[in-house]
Amino acid sequence: MATTTKEYDFSSIEPKWQAYWEENHTYAAKDFEDKPTFYVLDMFPYPSGAGLHIGHPEGYTASDALKRFKKAQGFNVLHPMGWDAFGLPTEQYAIKTGTHPAITTKQNVANFTKQLSQLGFAYDWSREVNTTDPGYFKWTQWIFMQLFKKGLAYVDEKPVWFCPELGTVLANEEVLNTPEGPRSERGSFPVERRPIRQWVLRITEYAERLIDGLKDLDWPDSTKRLQENWIGRSEGAEITFDVAGHDSQLTVFTTRPDTLYGATYMVIAPEHPLVASITTAENQEAVAAYIEKAKSKSDLERAELSKEKTGVWTGATAINPVNGKEIPIWVADYVLMTYGTGAIMAVPAHDVRDFEFAKEFGLEIIQVIDDGGDATKDAEGALTEAYTGPGKLINSGEQSEKDSESAKNAVIEQLAAENRGQATINFKLRDWLFSRQRYWGEPFPVLWLNKRNYDQVDDALKSVERPVTCEVDSELLYAIILPDTELPLELPEVESYTPSPDGQSPLSKAETWLHVFIDPATGATSTEAKDGWVPAIRETNTMPQWAGSCWY
Repeated sequence: MATTTKEYDFSSIEPKWQAYWEENHTYAAKDFEDKPTFYVLDMFPYPSGAGLHIGHPEGYTASDALKRFKKAQGFNVLHPMGWDAFGLPTEQYAIKTGTHPAITTKQNVANFTKQLSQLGFAYDWSREVNTTDPGYFKWTQWIFMQLFKKGLAYVDEKPVWFCPELGTVLANEEVLNTPEGPRSERGSFPVERRPIRQWVLRITEYAERLIDGLKDLDWPDSTKRLQENWIGRSEGAEITFDVAGHDSQLTVFTTRPDTLYGATYMVIAPEHPLVASITTAENQEAVAAYIEKAKSKSDLERAELSKEKTGVWTGATAINPVNGKEIPIWVADYVLMTYGTGAIMAVPAHDVRDFEFAKEFGLEIIQVIDDGGDATKDAEGALTEAYTGPGKLINSGEQSEKDSESAKNAVIEQLAAENRGQATINFKLRDWLFSRQRYWGEPFPVLWLNKRNYDQVDDALKSVERPVTCEVDSELLYAIILPDTELPLELPEVESYTPSPDGQSPLSKAETWLHVFIDPATGATSTEAKDGWVPAIRETNTMPQWAGSCWY
């Protein structure tokens, strides 16, 4: 007997049950219920467009299935939804249309919510959060204040990608390498390297703990290795070289102090602070041109092993601390200020990149590790490629005949005795650049004061480790944080969301909000002068998009 099936009527069945779930709070987690608990957390979407894209339901379908499965098993399941809603895309839309980012965000969130509900996902909408809600970002600001108090937040000028058109700093992953040069991922605008005042978080203080904590995670070994390589722990030595004819020194980090006798030149990053002062007059033009060209390259491009080796001599020399030999100091873009000290000692006989650079520019190559016949050499016995393995030291003065490992310790001891070096541990992990020069982000709960007024402020509002300072118009200013009672610090209304041409945030133009008076005893602020209160300026950078999404 033939059977017939009725076509599933999505348009009537789905809305009926979705309405039932909403009215009866079917998927709401219940506080203090006598059931085992289970927490399902998605990465909250960024409501930057008019609606969902296919990647959203792709991931949310899996977490929805898990939520329903655990609920069927008898668990009290918490599965919230929220919005990671600060950030650059909404601000760019505001610049183009004049629409306040909050309005655009509200419209997008409403549509996202409608679409997610129509898909039938089992969320507890009573727990919905939005990173742009003052009640939420109050706690983002509070977390920053705790980091500040502990000395884990500081200000520094960092060479970063800057997009004049977007008026903001970009992360490496937001920069595309194109035939026309580096471009912003959003808008495909030209970008350049520029030093800009930034807030930075000392995440390197936790590097050892991050590595140690990996052993307790139930992660695949391959994922743990990726994390270890990202943190990049290296044991070695810091070595100090005097710059000949200057009252300056260059410090390098190396994992191979046993090869120090083979250092035949040094290389410093184009952004190194000593470049200008040590470059000779006859080399200044070439060095300046090279530095300008390096600004258009990403760190990934510069660190690429197979790329063409480029560089220029500064005209200066450094003194090798173990043999007194003068060696030339070059500027080359394969050395990065973001790793180590921004300077290296080059040992071409025992480092692949140094060898290629030395060959390119005809620099001296001195073998100081006996290869035991393992290295490739030409008919005259000269190395045709770097020997990077261990062995006995040769051409190394009193360290000759020692094996590599014992020589490492011996060289470090020798340098330490002469106050020219020490054993140290280095990490690839860098401190976290934690600010943007834009409007649509969490305001920093920070005020800047001159030294006289700073000294009057209660110590509870200061960094306990060391003062946080920056120079503005040749005046040194000191940072303090707001008291808890001043939170949340909300964004002011501004006439334009466009950053200034020099990269300053739109907040720098909000004069009424920017200039305040502070009670030194309590940290309370006012836009009007009061007896005994002192003037202060608010921080104009805002937090990056990840600030609010790091802790939900």
